[in-house]
Amino acid sequence: MTSDTIFRLASMTKAVTSVAAMQLVEKGKLDLDRPIGSVVPELSAPQVLEGFDDDGKPKLRPAKRPITLRHLLTHTAGFGYEIWDPSLIRYVKATGMPSIFTSKLASLRLPLVFDPGDRWEYGINTDWVGRAVETVSGQPLAVYFRDHILAPLGMADTDYVVSSSQQARLVTIHRRKEDGSLEPIMASDPPWRDYWSGGGGLYSTGRDYMAFLQMLLHQGRHNGTQLLQPKTVAMMGQNQIGDINAGILKTEMPQRSNDVDFFPGIPCRWGLGYMINTQPGPAGRSAGSLTWAGIFNTYYWIDPHKRLAAVFLTQILPFADGPAVRAYAEFEKGVYGSLRSV
Repeated sequence: MTSDTIFRLASMTKAVTSVAAMQLVEKGKLDLDRPIGSVVPELSAPQVLEGFDDDGKPKLRPAKRPITLRHLLTHTAGFGYEIWDPSLIRYVKATGMPSIFTSKLASLRLPLVFDPGDRWEYGINTDWVGRAVETVSGQPLAVYFRDHILAPLGMADTDYVVSSSQQARLVTIHRRKEDGSLEPIMASDPPWRDYWSGGGGLYSTGRDYMAFLQMLLHQGRHNGTQLLQPKTVAMMGQNQIGDINAGILKTEMPQRSNDVDFFPGIPCRWGLGYMINTQPGPAGRSAGSLTWAGIFNTYYWIDPHKRLAAVFLTQILPFADGPAVRAYAEFEKGVYGSLRSV
């Protein structure tokens, strides 16, 4: 592993998409609280999955309120992921629609599993944010990222595609076996990718992603460029969901994810792009720190109080892998321990 080793970021892409959306909010091209259906027509009449009839057919009803960009950025719109929601697994099987794992655009046509704003559930929300970014910017998401985020930050090794010259630096994905050992598995971009996913898909390096985190830590400015206004960055890091709990996931696909609860006993909330721990974490981070992860056990956090950002990268399935999470905690303890010793 070196500073230019390339990893699949998976859902750590979501923070980049969130920054893109907030850039467009600053420009007046997107609005946090206007119905997003005015920008993305597919979301103009959302349907909620209420269950299944005696024949196994889905029962749908109109949502009680429209979806907003704020709902999507905070995972309170009502969308889920098959990995953690059994009703969506059943829906996909009953309708024959493609799974989200196919990378087909049609896989985003999932119904909601609750009314917008009612609760938190991690899901395909940020993919729809990416579609909104494309619509109002007039650029494919990959191009928008490059022009407005990646190039200004000098993130030359971050993209949706790994070039032939970069292949030698790409980490192999490994799966944790029952005996605790790791086996390499094949993973490649599906050749039929229909769209650039706002929810995942970027490749990057530790060095590149740290530049992105430093931009957020330094109030939107890094590498001589102001990507976001300080007040926007501050708002992104504030609780946007009130007393709704966030961050706990129960797996329905153990081969892809374990159960998830990174702060047992600590209530967590959600900002405009990432999770917020409301109390100090056990490994050192301050209350009000910002964090999320990717399914291959990649993690990051930003601690605005102690002016610290960090990234931890592996390529292991399933998500929330026990040894990887313990190593992540030891890494965090070491980082804060070094601060105390200065």
